[in-house]
Amino acid sequence: MSKTETKKKSGSGFGSKLGFVLAAAGSAVGLGNIWRFPYLAAKYGGGIFLLIYLILAVTFGFSLMITETALGRRTGKSVIGAYTDVHPKFKLLGWLAAIIPVIITPYYCVIGGWVLKYLTTFAAGNGAEAAGDGAFFTSFIGQTVSPTVFFLIFLALTILVVMLGVEKGIEAISKILMPVLIVLTIGIAVFTLTLDGAAEGVKYYLLPNFQNFTLIDFLKTIAAAMGQLFYSMSLAMGIMVTYGSYMRKEDNLEQSVRQIELFDCGIAILAGLIIVPAVFVFSGGDQSALQAGPSLMFITLPNVFHSMKGGQIVGTAFFILVGLAALTSSISLSETVVSILMEKFRLKRIPAALITAGICLLLGMLSVLGYSAWDNVTIMGKQFLDFFDFISNNIMMPIVALVTCLLIGWVKGTRFVREEVMESANKFKSYVLMHIMLRYVCPVCMVIILLTPFVTDI
Repeated sequence: MSKTETKKKSGSGFGSKLGFVLAAAGSAVGLGNIWRFPYLAAKYGGGIFLLIYLILAVTFGFSLMITETALGRRTGKSVIGAYTDVHPKFKLLGWLAAIIPVIITPYYCVIGGWVLKYLTTFAAGNGAEAAGDGAFFTSFIGQTVSPTVFFLIFLALTILVVMLGVEKGIEAISKILMPVLIVLTIGIAVFTLTLDGAAEGVKYYLLPNFQNFTLIDFLKTIAAAMGQLFYSMSLAMGIMVTYGSYMRKEDNLEQSVRQIELFDCGIAILAGLIIVPAVFVFSGGDQSALQAGPSLMFITLPNVFHSMKGGQIVGTAFFILVGLAALTSSISLSETVVSILMEKFRLKRIPAALITAGICLLLGMLSVLGYSAWDNVTIMGKQFLDFFDFISNNIMMPIVALVTCLLIGWVKGTRFVREEVMESANKFKSYVLMHIMLRYVCPVCMVIILLTPFVTDI
């Protein structure tokens, strides 16, 4: 009996292919898609960024995702055990990958709490309070009690689902939340596209315009799109290895990964169709408003919703959408940590989930207090949340991805992935693509991502 089958019999696996795809897609569809993707697309040429991202997603992103998922399904273990099983000398890689969700989950739940604050503000009919020059947001995160309360609520929702288990918790909730998320995304996007003047925003967003676009701009856009793949596709943070370990052997691996890609890219593109045209309309076509960066969601968009007819309802629906996306991702991050604790320390699920909650509480409070009581304390000139984000996304994740490519592409051989894919299919259609990407293209991309923060302003 395989390790994956053992997990399934013990109730620790996905009950269906649909459950796996929706859960993994829920992990991929998070703040990276609905928050980060639109502002990066706006910043790096609209349609040009979109085109480059889609090309990278179906090549670079696919290759890394199917590799990690195959690694998890073949070993049936959490990320530490999986890498150790593949090659004992790469055990340290498993530990590095395991640390990443421990760092990300706490501050992700803090941001999830921010989303809940805006959701309750709009739902209570007080959306006008959130509009303005950013004073509402600055005042909120500058407090101690209110951000802590919303952080704890978001963390509690996350841990509760994880406590229920893979099939009864993660899979069950994903089958509910993902369809709701998709309907909300489509509905808000359709509404936005009906606004007067939205067509110009859509044109900027979808149509590549290479006029005045230099070679340096092109290289920066490629680097930004590659970096976005990590946010959007849950790569190099142990999630896909963990979810792969819960996947049934009879489910088509290649087809499942392609379906996850479709969900991920589809939601990201639709999120852009919500945000870019709306901001374009209510800024009078001012492209600088589109390039507000991280403040786009918490400062620019509340102004947009306040300015539009029915904006209170649209704003509420939008923050429900963002909240659901953040929740599905925080669940997958937490489950990765729980899986490690259960395997390494032979814990039951509930104690492992409670320990995970404790870790998130301790580290998360650093991010909460980093904007209030401890706002004068910085690491490398960054507040706690910004530092955690930088060290995990710009340093650790590219290193994990780079070494994974070297392990599978050169040391173990890509046949390792091919054999696992062939367990549930007669043919691995994208094998040649994956082989070339893992051995030659992805390692170069990883080096570029690692160097980018130090040589550009991305």
